[in-house]
Amino acid sequence: MTSDTPSDDRATQRSGASGASKSPAGRPLQSRSRTVPPNPASESPTSENVAPAPALPAGLHIVATPIGNAADITLRALDVLRRADLIACEDTRVTGNLLMRYGIGTHRLAYNDHNAERVRPLLLERMRRNEIVALVSDAGMPLVSDPGYKLVRAALAEGLPVTTVPGASAPLAALALSGLPSDRFFFAGFLPSRAAARRHELAGLAAVPATIIFFESARRLGAALGDMAAALGDRPAAVAREMTKRFEEVRRDKLSVLAAHYAAAGPPRGEIVVVVGPPATAPAKNDTEAAATLDDMLREALAGASLRDAAAAVAVASGLPRRAVYARALALVGPRDKPPADKPGDGER
Repeated sequence: MTSDTPSDDRATQRSGASGASKSPAGRPLQSRSRTVPPNPASESPTSENVAPAPALPAGLHIVATPIGNAADITLRALDVLRRADLIACEDTRVTGNLLMRYGIGTHRLAYNDHNAERVRPLLLERMRRNEIVALVSDAGMPLVSDPGYKLVRAALAEGLPVTTVPGASAPLAALALSGLPSDRFFFAGFLPSRAAARRHELAGLAAVPATIIFFESARRLGAALGDMAAALGDRPAAVAREMTKRFEEVRRDKLSVLAAHYAAAGPPRGEIVVVVGPPATAPAKNDTEAAATLDDMLREALAGASLRDAAAAVAVASGLPRRAVYARALALVGPRDKPPADKPGDGER
């Protein structure tokens, strides 16, 4: 295994580059084949019949890694990590353990919150030299609560190629396990550690009409759940931890019940994702109630605008057809307030 330190960040230029296409900025994209030693762990009885992998294009490859179970790595992710010139990772030791399991010796360089401003130019320079840079996080999909998006933004600004190798994602896994509505969801990441700031942020999320997904630390879990119950209401929720591992656990209940449980049981082990159900929807109004609401809106609008303008404004606000709203406005104002009929022209006398 090569050195993990930035001082050993040496590039080896490889031959065989060929222009494939051009980036939006006119930069030639290079697709290069790397010859890699066979990996016994990946051999199969029919491997001799498998066509060689296509050339891997230069640029930034955003690669998802397992969130717990190392067997969840994808075949394409292993191929990219094996053929990359450099792997930019959150923690070289964590990524090193994964690479060792699959016999991958690609050079690694730490890229995280602490050194991102210093290391980002080095990674961009490697890409400018038509090298393959793989970006990974400790677990899951990069750019989710990490500084990866700044590297992607910088690469795109220079017209450098960017692609992704999707895979495991803790927020989506927790959402799937929660049993809560998944047609619309909002990822809120980590809440502030201080109670006052946390409650303020939760208050701003109370009206979000979707399931909300949080990351949370074990030691703050009980207090955070209590603040969620107070700010969001006692909604149904799920706390998922150790997902895909041997001791995976998902606890589902009302926020108040979950808060009481973890306050009594103490901080649990493992990485934690909290999924909170959407706010309760107001009961649907019947036709009589809906008509009364429309009338109220029209009366208020008519107090300060012409019939035509009031109807147009209410139609936009209510989402109802303008013709129907105008007809209702005419019915409300009565015959005496209707616009005068057009007078016949001189030619009709």
